[in-house]
Amino acid sequence: MSSLNDDISSNVLRQMKAGGFDFTRIHPIEFYAVFPDEAGARRAAGQFRGESLNAQVRELDDGAWHLELSKVMYATYCGIGDFEEAFEQVVSPCGGEVEGWGVKQERLIA
Repeated sequence: MSSLNDDISSNVLRQMKAGGFDFTRIHPIEFYAVFPDEAGARRAAGQFRGESLNAQVRELDDGAWHLELSKVMYATYCGIGDFEEAFEQVVSPCGGEVEGWGVKQERLIA
């Protein structure tokens, strides 16, 4: 990961910790990329069969194509960084650009 992505990931993970995120469980972590065409997005999505929980490709309003790939894993700095790097190595040759990652966090109601 680049140092900018490192800083962003560190910040997001700190915010997750402050919000009470359960790092002891595995979660579906979503990785995002955008492509100029559907073929590139589908080609990239197909290279993650068996590793991902879910891969969704959809067209955006501006005509670009969005790939959301969910991988079930622990939310760790190294794990996310390693997968994001592997994701970029697949996405870039297919004409895409990685847009980051995210995870849904349950809110605790007091």
